[in-house]
Amino acid sequence: MKEAKRHHPLQIAYDLWGFIKNTFFIIVILFVFQAGSDSWLVKYGRIAFLALVAVTIIYLLFKWFTNKYTLTQTAFVLTEGVFSKKRKTVPYSKVQHAKRETKLFHRIFRVTSISFETSSQGDDSSVTFHVVTHAEATRLENQVSKQYAGVEDADQAVVDSVDKTKPGSEVESEADLGRIVHFSPTKKEVIKASFTSLSFLAVIPILGSQVNKFDDILPNDQQAEGMIGFILDRWWLIALTIILIVGLLMIGGVIWTFLKYGKYEIASDNEKVYITKGVLEETAFSITKKNVQAIQIQQSFMKRILGLAEVKLVVAGALGDDGADVNSLYPFLPVKKAQQLVEEILPSYRLTDSMEFLPRESFWLRMLRPSWFWIIATGVLFFWKPDLFGLSEYWWAFSLILLVLIVMSRILDYKHTRYTINDTFIQLKTGGFGTNLFLSKRSSVIEVGVSRNIIQKKLGLASLATVNRAKPVLHTTMDDVPEEWADEFLAWYQDRNQEIELK
Repeated sequence: MKEAKRHHPLQIAYDLWGFIKNTFFIIVILFVFQAGSDSWLVKYGRIAFLALVAVTIIYLLFKWFTNKYTLTQTAFVLTEGVFSKKRKTVPYSKVQHAKRETKLFHRIFRVTSISFETSSQGDDSSVTFHVVTHAEATRLENQVSKQYAGVEDADQAVVDSVDKTKPGSEVESEADLGRIVHFSPTKKEVIKASFTSLSFLAVIPILGSQVNKFDDILPNDQQAEGMIGFILDRWWLIALTIILIVGLLMIGGVIWTFLKYGKYEIASDNEKVYITKGVLEETAFSITKKNVQAIQIQQSFMKRILGLAEVKLVVAGALGDDGADVNSLYPFLPVKKAQQLVEEILPSYRLTDSMEFLPRESFWLRMLRPSWFWIIATGVLFFWKPDLFGLSEYWWAFSLILLVLIVMSRILDYKHTRYTINDTFIQLKTGGFGTNLFLSKRSSVIEVGVSRNIIQKKLGLASLATVNRAKPVLHTTMDDVPEEWADEFLAWYQDRNQEIELK
């Protein structure tokens, strides 16, 4: 076994910065809002807080001195604890994904963080190094990936120049790894994404928080009323104000979208899919292709209008705190480009446009099925009678609008719902105003189910469900398919035994 290593010395500063962020509210109260207070409570509160800071610093120093890690040929060996030692061994074979995050703190000191998500639960679900050099992060990643090839030491796989590179300048090493860049958004696509995501609405709370500052500019309410009257008497000034506000919102939305998606890149090699995003704070995530359990192509109502889609990879193992975000190839892909990316990145998956529609009996069953949401909402409106725009007497109109939306959603759901079995693949599409297309291999489906209620039996219909490994487990359902196809679906799944080895 190799000699144990301590974590990077900047780990102390990183943990201390986390402590400051968690206690920022206390700091503001004691040292800003109560800066001139002579209260004994504030006085001793400051002393207690400074003592806590001193104890925290001492604790972090001991923590850095005692916490170590070792890379063996087959596993991470982590030694943790200050007062009581704990030794944890995490085999490389359990690692499902690797994720690098380079936040503003890391950029300042030219370091990064890397975490390895495993298939285990609890404390062993991930191994995280919050502060490491780029060379060390590469060494850790290589040690995990190379052990399958029988490489005993990953140090030889680390290029010396990596230590000199910045987080976003690893293009040279990607060529050596055989990565192919499949997609990187253009400026036009980023601007289009800002409108699709409605990200410019995120600026509204920021502008709202600044409204109170106008109280300092206007001496009294009379002047404020006079200014409002001045604006209302001049329609062109109202139009100019609206245009200015909308322009600021759009500019803010474009900037926000650029910071999040302006440096987006999707690449892959024979083994993994690589997703890089972020401008100020960069996240680089790798997904092992063999761990992909299913593919989802999702379209919201706005994306359907603009012909865009989002491709999500359903993977086994944890994805960290932002798993719903990092497993997305790109949220604003043209539909054809989305399908093309699936075929390029995961050639073992096959999408088909030939899918079957639901029978006519399914339409009438969906239309006549009671909507408990509408019933409860109507009851609330009846007793509450909200005075919105002075229309409390017309509460029934809101109930009618909601009923129309529900009916439209069911009609669209019937129209969009499709299904097919394509050799060893199952492909299901559902949705009303938005749609979700699900594609999975038979070998990746761990459980299926078919159910029929009394009405479905009389109409010759059934509901089916599939389960795929993920965190959380992915459940996919489809209602009111023909009973014959449900039986065919069960027979198709029984052939799964020919593709896997039961242990």
